[in-house]
Amino acid sequence: MTDSAEFDALDRKILHALQVDGRAPVQRVADVLGVSAQTVHRRYSRLRVAAGLRVTGQLRPEAVGEEEWLLRIRCAPDRTGSIAGALARHGETSWVHIASGGTEIMCVARSGAGTGPTLLQSLPNTPRVREISAHCLLHTYYGGELSIVTKTGPLDDDQVAALRPGPHAATGTATLTGTDHALAAVLARDGRAGYPELARAAGCSVSTAQRRLTELRRHGVLYFDLDHDPRVLGRTKLAMLWLGVGPAAQDEAGRALATHPEVSFAAATTGPANLYAAVNCPDNAALHRYLTGPVAGLPGLTSVETAPITETVKRAGTALSRR
Repeated sequence: MTDSAEFDALDRKILHALQVDGRAPVQRVADVLGVSAQTVHRRYSRLRVAAGLRVTGQLRPEAVGEEEWLLRIRCAPDRTGSIAGALARHGETSWVHIASGGTEIMCVARSGAGTGPTLLQSLPNTPRVREISAHCLLHTYYGGELSIVTKTGPLDDDQVAALRPGPHAATGTATLTGTDHALAAVLARDGRAGYPELARAAGCSVSTAQRRLTELRRHGVLYFDLDHDPRVLGRTKLAMLWLGVGPAAQDEAGRALATHPEVSFAAATTGPANLYAAVNCPDNAALHRYLTGPVAGLPGLTSVETAPITETVKRAGTALSRR
């Protein structure tokens, strides 16, 4: 079990730097933080071991003609772990959580536009699965390359500006080449993979790999996110919120959620609850204050369902070893 006391301000600065640009060279990070490159390399290596830190390359779903779905699976407690483990190994999934005292699994699954996750074809036949619901993500208010680190990280505006990669703009859907798919597959495992490794995997020259990666980032098709133990930030109470909001106030409430320091992800969804948020708090008392304060004050709020996360089985790109 990792204790937040193991990590200090420099660790959190490195984390923040990599959230700004997951492929920032070590020397650039060192220059911005005012430490040596050797120190950054040593701390980064320790964070990989002690906090499971990984930079992962992610294709933006709407840019490649895909949809994201939130799946809620209620099952018998004696099967929760095995079913969650199987979901974590599935190529469609990310963010597989066990919640509600071990009686529920929540995960994100990708699918082709209008098709729904293939998981929905097999899950109903899984023994001891009692209920499944699927909710399509319609609009993301906060997420992607933005995370809880973006809001709580210690870097100032000048440091963030010095690290931020070049400008990019979404250009609608994109048709990826075989080279692009090969690059994306490597970056999903290791967002900091070097250009020679990328070139070998894609069967192209180093200059081509570098050019295609730059283009994918510039057009908003590919972004980089971090996997890490939440104890690095001292926010270990994780929960999922399902919010019912009147349609006229939904967009205002979603935009308000995006500004809350506790929220690492917020989106509009289909289903009886039309807003979803992932929340990161230091402890139960802080979660209670958040629910009875900022959440209670959201415009048009009619209902709130809270599901505390008891175990994360898979993050954005990493299936974790179960305790």
